[in-house]
Amino acid sequence: MNLPLDDLTSVFARLKGLLLTESKAGSAVEALAEAIKKSVAGSLGAGVSLIDAQGRARSTGYTDQIVARADELQYDLGQGPCLTAWAAGSTEQIDDVSKETRWPEWCAAVAELPLRSTLSTALIHDGSPIGALKVYSPLPKAFSDQDRKHLALLAAAAAVLLGNAQPDQTPAELSRTLQEALHSRDSIQTARGILMERWGAGPDEAMRSLLNASVRSGTDLLTTAAGVIDGSADVPR
Repeated sequence: MNLPLDDLTSVFARLKGLLLTESKAGSAVEALAEAIKKSVAGSLGAGVSLIDAQGRARSTGYTDQIVARADELQYDLGQGPCLTAWAAGSTEQIDDVSKETRWPEWCAAVAELPLRSTLSTALIHDGSPIGALKVYSPLPKAFSDQDRKHLALLAAAAAVLLGNAQPDQTPAELSRTLQEALHSRDSIQTARGILMERWGAGPDEAMRSLLNASVRSGTDLLTTAAGVIDGSADVPR
C-alpha cells in the first residue's frame, strides 16, 4: 500500500471548498472523518475529535452512529483508546475489543456494538495534543503497522489545519490556515523527492526513511522534511 501523500492531496482538496464557503470551522471535522474512512484500508468507520484541556470533546465529526456511540461512551466513562491517544499524544491500537484488558469499562460498554478493532492517534499542534483521529472495524486485527503510519501522517497534516482553525474563524482566516497546511504537505513531498533523487529510490522507501528519521530524532515529520531540504537533517537510507 502506498503511503498517503496522494491521499493528503485529496483530503485537503475536499476540505478547501468546505473551508472557503463555511463561516465556521467546526464542520471541517465531518469532511475529514469521511476522508479518513476512505483513506485507511480496512476502516468501516472513522471519527475526528477536538478535545479541550479537561478531556471534553468540543468539536466532533463521525462517519456513522456506531463511531459516535463508541466515542460518546469514552467521554461518559472517562476512559478509552481515543482519550488515551489524546492524553498521551500517542497512537493506540486494539486488535480485538473482546480480548482487550486496558479500558475494561469501555470495552464492556461497546461489547454489543459491531466493533472489534480500533486505531486512534493524537492530533498534535504546537507540541500539545488537541484531539484525535480514530478508525474502527467490525473485524479483529483489521489494522496493520502500515495503517498506523498512514493514520499518523494524516494526523500530522490535519493538526496543522485544525489546530489553527478555531470555531469562530472566518473563511478568509481559514483560507490562510489551509495554505499553511498545504505548504506543510508540499514540504514533505519536496523532501521525499530529494531523497528519491539522492538514492535512486522509490517513493515508498523515501517516505519510510523520512518517517523513521522523524521517530529517531523525536521531531515531527515537517521538521525532518525541512532539515532534508536545507541539508541539516541526517536521514539514513
